[in-house]
Amino acid sequence: MTELAAGFSDSIKNALAVLPDKPGVYLMHDAEGKVIYVGKAVVLKNRVRSYFRNLASHTPKVRAMVAKIAEIETIVTSSEVEALILECNLIKKYRPRYNISLKDDKTYPYLKVTVQEDFPRLFATRRLSRDGAKYYGPYADAGAMHATVKLLRGMFPLRTCRKMNPDRPCLNYHIKRCLAPCAGYVSKDEYRKMIQSVCMVLDGRTTELERDLKRRMQEAAENYAFEEAARLRDQLQAVERLNESQKAVTNNGGDMDVIGYGQDMTGICLQIFFVRKGKLIGRDNFFLHDDGDEPREVLTAFVKQYYNEATFIPKEIILPYLPEEDELRLITSWLTEKAQRKVELLTPQRGVKKDLLQLADDNAAKLLEERLRKGSLSLKNDAQAAEELQQALGLPHSLERMDCFDISHTQGSETVASMVVFRNGSVSKKDYRKYKIVSAEGKPDDFKSMQEVVYRRYKDYEDLPSLVVIDGGKGQLSSALEVIRGLGLAELPVVGLAKREEEIFVPHQSESILLDRDSAALHLIQRIRDEAHRFAITYHRKLRGKRNLVSVLDHVEGIGPKRRQELWKAFKTLDAMKAADVEALAAVEGMNRAAAQTLYDFFRLELPEKKEILK
Repeated sequence: MTELAAGFSDSIKNALAVLPDKPGVYLMHDAEGKVIYVGKAVVLKNRVRSYFRNLASHTPKVRAMVAKIAEIETIVTSSEVEALILECNLIKKYRPRYNISLKDDKTYPYLKVTVQEDFPRLFATRRLSRDGAKYYGPYADAGAMHATVKLLRGMFPLRTCRKMNPDRPCLNYHIKRCLAPCAGYVSKDEYRKMIQSVCMVLDGRTTELERDLKRRMQEAAENYAFEEAARLRDQLQAVERLNESQKAVTNNGGDMDVIGYGQDMTGICLQIFFVRKGKLIGRDNFFLHDDGDEPREVLTAFVKQYYNEATFIPKEIILPYLPEEDELRLITSWLTEKAQRKVELLTPQRGVKKDLLQLADDNAAKLLEERLRKGSLSLKNDAQAAEELQQALGLPHSLERMDCFDISHTQGSETVASMVVFRNGSVSKKDYRKYKIVSAEGKPDDFKSMQEVVYRRYKDYEDLPSLVVIDGGKGQLSSALEVIRGLGLAELPVVGLAKREEEIFVPHQSESILLDRDSAALHLIQRIRDEAHRFAITYHRKLRGKRNLVSVLDHVEGIGPKRRQELWKAFKTLDAMKAADVEALAAVEGMNRAAAQTLYDFFRLELPEKKEILK
């Protein structure tokens, strides 16, 4: 334990000393005993101890979490898969503050078909039970789910009563909305065929259902059961209309879920397209809080939590970012075992699947834009919010322009800064600026980085704002003020916004300003701060990705500057390049099969020096 960082309590040190050398799940508790994080590990001893070593290398989120840990609890499991399942269930149970959570505080509904009953029903439920029934979902859009129920009940005369009254049929029978099984007007076999049709629609097997209904209709007509034939004809026509409304997206008739990713100042949106038998039959979306996690981490957590509860797992799950290699292997194994057939997680590089993924990404971004627009309308309009903020800060002039700055880096490397601009309370993207920081490169120094960016922005006195917002507390504010005042801008208003308590720090005021949680002024300054953070981290990730790509390709024989450039153009990310096959690599302009094979082999060789490069 010599590598343990200083400052931790004896109880933490004692807990770390007796950690088991086995797979399992760990729970981090705060001083009040509340679970704040749940994780899994192949080797509990190694994984848990890593949180308490070299704290400077962790993300701000992890450092904040570690500072609150008062107790560590572990649960040993017999395998990695068992640990993964337990992790999902414990996250669902405790909703820990520092886990990426699929749901906030609500349970999404399912459609339930009570196939265990003699005469099954179809209805919505929020509770999953092991009662022999079939469940479909979860549905994030409850409105779409209820529309599905209405459609199916219009197509098929299902019973809706909880308890059947054998005395006489209800009104639904007389308006042809029920076959009156309570009165014995329909046999169990005939009713069950109808339920099978309902399940086929929910499974997306509408083409197969069409063939079945046609066959049964013809048999009924040949047997002179014209009333039954007419009922089947009506069902067939309804299914044909539904089938026409569903868009065919693939030629292979496969099942897949396509998960798109979107992110903006309001949070993260995941959009799922459900493709069944080659047809797009529906979609769902989920909104998550943005706590600064990488898209790969968000998607990995989502896949585990979503498919832990999902009632159907398709053969392919299409993602914009795949989990890390070990995690990918574990999740694939778990889903394959759960589905009782092979399941793959893929990031396509071209073709129909790539187009579908892009469409899902675009839809996720559109939903975020709509949510932002609705959110701004539900508060006050932007100009009113700016006026309210001006009054709260005691400024003598209106906030015609607000500049906000943020810094982003990884342990001091690829340090960047962002400046976002709001005019009269509204986003002004044409005024955004991004900066590569040179004064603090190689060492994490947010204060020095902030001083560099505000100097570069204000040294020429161009288009001065009504207010400068610094993302950070008193330290960042003081650093920025030193430069701004040194430039002779004594009257330029500058404030700092600390994220933990949403405190606004004003120069020469000992007490910070705490705005009402529901005030338009607070929402406005939060929006500009979050937008600056998003803009900075997006730029940082882009630079880091380019740096990693070049550093890797520098060590591959036969890959020179021109080929590096064309590979970067074709694949955009290192992960995409690693996932490509030899044919795809050889198809890049300037490449040949020999160079493609060398690059393909390089990504798959287990060399110590290569691992060091890829870090």
